[in-house]
Amino acid sequence: MSAYSYLSFPPDVPLETESVLRALVLAHRYLAELKGVARTIPNEGLLISTLSLQEAQSSSEIENIITTQDALYKYQIQPHRADPVSKEVAHYAEGLGIGFQQVRKDGLLTLNTILAVQAVLEGNDAGFRKTPGTVLKNERTGEVVFEPPSPEQVPELMAALERFIH
Repeated sequence: MSAYSYLSFPPDVPLETESVLRALVLAHRYLAELKGVARTIPNEGLLISTLSLQEAQSSSEIENIITTQDALYKYQIQPHRADPVSKEVAHYAEGLGIGFQQVRKDGLLTLNTILAVQAVLEGNDAGFRKTPGTVLKNERTGEVVFEPPSPEQVPELMAALERFIH
């Protein structure tokens, strides 16, 4: 069983600690600088697209899905000739772009936006996981390191996430 309790969402720990608030001030400053610089770029979409590709590539590396920036740009020009890994990472970037556009339009991150991003990532609109019994185990020890909530709990937990975000 996972050590994480899904019943404690949102976390029952202080979130606005001194170190978090200090980081927030810095992040706010850097975002303001970025916003100012972004306005000087003739096509703001180029910056967003480039950042999405970089984020997609870096995040995919965590899951041992490795590709290059060059392969990702080639995918954009000739998607039918790209390797499967580059396609997967490009879909990640596409999902980020869709999420960004929707949040920008609505001013909110909603469950519908999350589901739209998921549909791009997975290539279908299956929605939240419905298969019970999924666990992640340590390959060496067999120890369960993560056990997701049951499919019946997912809608309630996602609604709690949405309330927490807003």
